[in-house]
Amino acid sequence: MIDLEKAPSLLRHAVDALDAAFSGDGAPDPFADLRQSARDAFEAQGLPTTRDEAWKYTDLRPALKPAYAPASVAQATEADLAAAAIPGFDAARVVVVNGRYDASQSDISGLPEGVVIGSLAETLANSPEAIADTFGRHVDLGRDAFASLNSASATDGLYVSVPNGVAVERPIHVVHLVYAEGPTFVQGRNLIVVGRAAEVRIVETFGVTGEADTFRNDLTEIVASDAAVVRHVRVQDEGDAAHGVSLVQTYQGRDSDVSTLTFTFASGTVRNNTVMVPAGEGGQSTLGGLYICHGTQHVDTNTLVDHVAPGCQSNELFKGILYDQSTGVFNGKVFVHREAQQTNAYQQSQGVILSPDAHHFSKPELEIYADDVKCSHGSTTGAVEPEHIFYLRSRGVSESDARAMLLYAFAHDVVEMVSMEPVRDWLDARIAERLT
Repeated sequence: MIDLEKAPSLLRHAVDALDAAFSGDGAPDPFADLRQSARDAFEAQGLPTTRDEAWKYTDLRPALKPAYAPASVAQATEADLAAAAIPGFDAARVVVVNGRYDASQSDISGLPEGVVIGSLAETLANSPEAIADTFGRHVDLGRDAFASLNSASATDGLYVSVPNGVAVERPIHVVHLVYAEGPTFVQGRNLIVVGRAAEVRIVETFGVTGEADTFRNDLTEIVASDAAVVRHVRVQDEGDAAHGVSLVQTYQGRDSDVSTLTFTFASGTVRNNTVMVPAGEGGQSTLGGLYICHGTQHVDTNTLVDHVAPGCQSNELFKGILYDQSTGVFNGKVFVHREAQQTNAYQQSQGVILSPDAHHFSKPELEIYADDVKCSHGSTTGAVEPEHIFYLRSRGVSESDARAMLLYAFAHDVVEMVSMEPVRDWLDARIAERLT
């Protein structure tokens, strides 16, 4: 049991948010049982420590020290929205400020009829029946304390629904902005539901205005029905004082195809969790990421692909580039149940260390209970090969440019997994800037 009097400030605020969530008009909360179960799970688990195997290399205590206050209601400036735009990317714009959906600054024109984009809080309050079968139904509260905390106390976020058979040709760009005048705690909850044989592409970018410490606890659920296609990309570029924990939880129907990619360029201490469940036969799951860390940045990537159905495929690729005193962590697990015959799963982690004080920890895992599968995993960590540098220098390339070229080629393997060309070009430019 957690003693809230001694708990970090952000946790006290989160529990206070739970108590106040639906008390304003006295209306009943249709998800009260879920929230109570999540609160019980969080209080039973407590905060993770380095004594927990899954958190062995990540100590959150320094990130939890600031006296965080709940994020206030704010509105993004046009300058900040313009800075967050991706050049040449024609997309519907969805704005989320301090964890709250802002309809007034969003532009969702050009989307097909029937596509719903709005506030998750309003959907919870006004149309709970629309999400009764999806909201929180696939999150394992016993696995992740921060997911339990979010499920118990998050009060707003984004809701996206794509009807059966609808192909959303125009991508959706979700701009997450945090305005932090002082240490700020932001907790957002997103639910993306994609109908049978429907298609959607969603890019999320995260930014912070201000120099204060922030802590973000996000949870995104993606529910893909049979034969649905989902392309999901996240770009974290919030600054060295931005800390947090996130979870992307996917649940897939038969013959669905879902990919989720995470790029982390500027952060403090960040833990990114991804759980993918291809629950229908013939499902395809792709997950990947790239993190480029400078200074004392710490990026921890934890993944689980839970194969519960036969004939599914999963492909996983994560890469890290570590400078200075930074740390990268990869802990990925592929779990194949006895029923999941003819599973094809691939997992790869690669890290490049560019300083004697940088660290990269990698722990790929396979746990297989089926006998008709093709599963493999691999992990490599090392420095840039001097022979490769010499080869380029012998052809007139400077040492710094040679190093940058090799690192760019190393990183581009993940960028190529992005299906949208303007986003690829923008990521390439951002990577080149980061590497120099």
